Amino acid sequence: MKGRIIEVKGKNLYTEHDNLFEDRPTIVFLHDSLGSVQLYRDFPARLSETAQCNILAYDRLGYGKSFPMLTHERPVHYMELEADLLNDLLTEMDLDKVILFGHSDGGTIALITAAKYPERVKAVICEAGHIFVEEVTLKGVCEAWEAYKTTNLAERLQKYHGDKVDTLFKAWTETWTRDDYRSWNIEHLLKHITVPLLFIQGEADEYGTLDQVEKTVSQVSGYAEKYIIPGIGHTPHKEAPELILKKAAEFIGKFF
Repeated sequence: MKGRIIEVKGKNLYTEHDNLFEDRPTIVFLHDSLGSVQLYRDFPARLSETAQCNILAYDRLGYGKSFPMLTHERPVHYMELEADLLNDLLTEMDLDKVILFGHSDGGTIALITAAKYPERVKAVICEAGHIFVEEVTLKGVCEAWEAYKTTNLAERLQKYHGDKVDTLFKAWTETWTRDDYRSWNIEHLLKHITVPLLFIQGEADEYGTLDQVEKTVSQVSGYAEKYIIPGIGHTPHKEAPELILKKAAEFIGKFF
């Protein structure tokens, strides 16, 4: 995929876009709290080929090759702002038939975008997303912060994020563990999701329980199915890529 920087309302975002399949949807990949386009590795290209769809992957502001965040301090509703910026990016690129594939934070942003911009989003694949804060999530965040301070995690992440690592890591850990973030919840938006939804989660996810899945699929207004994988943790597309490719392509094939 060819990479380029696109300016969206004064913010520069790094994108990789392949438009190989005429009259087919575009799968938009949304990475997690420490992720990037590079960290998705070859998964987008493989799903593109399997599902015969176009693809767009981008680094959120402050991540990967996109421009840095000005500060690590985020508002409680930062993922709604991310959904708005994604809609602006899709407008800039003139993409209006998209399937969102989001992992973790990216999964949450996919759900919010589908709720707010139903005219553009045609389906959602949410992998290990969150709709409210759980103790297991906070435990995982705290353990990651400890690893950041005591191991070479920061050095490993610099390969993908350069000198933005410290800011983005604090943005994630400090936001999620703030007192005012405990009440964050997007369940009120779920009824506005009318497009088909596939929710994928590892049964051994260290950042969320199956309540996230059950409460999501039971509250959206459109078709919804869940895919729970025994023995798999927070990143099914890395831990069980063949299973996810097959399931995602089958789901897409039902509607497109």
